[in-house]
Amino acid sequence: MTIITISGTPGSGKSTVAELLKEKTGIKYIYSGMIFRELADKYKMSLEAFGKYCEENSEIDKELDERQVEILKKGDVILEGRLAGWLAFRNNIPAVKVMIDTDINTRAERIVKRENGEVKLRKKEIIEREKSENKRYKKYYNIDLKDTSIYDVKVDSTKKTPEEIVEIIIGKITE
Repeated sequence: MTIITISGTPGSGKSTVAELLKEKTGIKYIYSGMIFRELADKYKMSLEAFGKYCEENSEIDKELDERQVEILKKGDVILEGRLAGWLAFRNNIPAVKVMIDTDINTRAERIVKRENGEVKLRKKEIIEREKSENKRYKKYYNIDLKDTSIYDVKVDSTKKTPEEIVEIIIGKITE
C-alpha cells in the first residue's frame, strides 16, 4: 500500500508534481485544496475572505482534516494539501511525506501564469493566505508550517522541473 503526501507553499508546483506522479505511478490523486475552494464557493466568499472566516470557525478546517485522514487511512493515494504530511505524521499513518517550496516571487509568477492577475497583488494575496493558514494551524493543532522536520523529501522547485521532482519522489518510494 502506497501513501504519498504532497505539501508545500501556494504556487510551489504541488499540483503539477502530484498530477505527473499520478500519471507515472497510476496511484489515485486527491487535492484537498479543491474541497476548500468548493466550500469557499458554497459560502460565496473569496479564498482570502473564507480563510479569515475559518480563523474564527474551526469546524470547517476540522471537517476538511477529518476527511483527509479517512482518505489517508484507506491508502493507495497521493494526497496533496498544506497539512497532508502533518495529518499522516500525527495519525501514525505510514506515508512518504513530500514538501515542495520555492521563493515568493517564483510562486507569484506561477499563480499569475495559471490564474492571471498581477505579480505584486498575487504576492500580497499569498502572504495574507499564509498568515491566515499559519495562524489557524497553530491555533487549532499547534502545527508550525515552517517546521519541515517531519518530511521525508524536501524540494526547492525554483530550478527543478516537475519531472525531476517526480523522479526524486519515485526514488524515495522505491528505496
